Amino acid sequence: MDEPDWRRFVAAYHHAHPAITERLFALADASPYAWLAEPLRDARGPVLDLACGSAPVRAELPDADWVGIDLSSAELAEAARRGRGPLVRADAGVIPVASGSVRAVCAAMCLPVVTPLPDVLGEIRRVLRPGGTLAALVPSQTGLSPSGTLSWVRVMAALRAVRQPWPNPQARDGLAALLRTSGFRVRSDERRVFRLAVDSADAAQLLADALYLPALTPRRAEAAGRSLARWAVRGRHLELPLRRVVADLPTGRTPQEPT
Repeated sequence: MDEPDWRRFVAAYHHAHPAITERLFALADASPYAWLAEPLRDARGPVLDLACGSAPVRAELPDADWVGIDLSSAELAEAARRGRGPLVRADAGVIPVASGSVRAVCAAMCLPVVTPLPDVLGEIRRVLRPGGTLAALVPSQTGLSPSGTLSWVRVMAALRAVRQPWPNPQARDGLAALLRTSGFRVRSDERRVFRLAVDSADAAQLLADALYLPALTPRRAEAAGRSLARWAVRGRHLELPLRRVVADLPTGRTPQEPT
């Protein structure tokens, strides 16, 4: 799938499924969004939530000078319905913010999917103040137990998929290295395994709908949900490894306005 097709898929997906990642993470034994927000709680200055979706991080930073941007009008409408704001409709690769004006950027689950990634990282560098912080949450390929691996094999078999087709796979477990080569100073790179309670038919269908799978038809998603519902017995959990990378923009550099 080329970049224009991917962007069309992502736009249609979020139009049809606003807040779906937030709903999926609500099944977790702890909040991934709270974990992501920890390094930003003491940020003094504007915090930009990049590709914020339904803006779940907003609730974790209630006292911050926060603004969320997203390209999906459906996601922003859901965020507004939940009383989260201020919100701006914008592309992550063309952020409508002055250079060097942001103290921190929050990126929840977006860096593996936003395109073109070099433009997005360049915009993050541009809008951050020298010494500003980027906190990013991304899926991880590592950390699963043997039983956790088997569970994911069961899920993907139901979906008739081998893997998710991330356009930026390097922005998962390789995110820290990518940020270093992009001019950031990495402060921490941590992995944490969350446990999703997939113990009902509703949770099973949510899981079937929540993965980025461009080839998945609505009919196949419904069939996968029915299959997974038979597996989703009481007490069933699915391991979800996530990675949190916190990086700073080194001081001594002057942000450049886009040309």
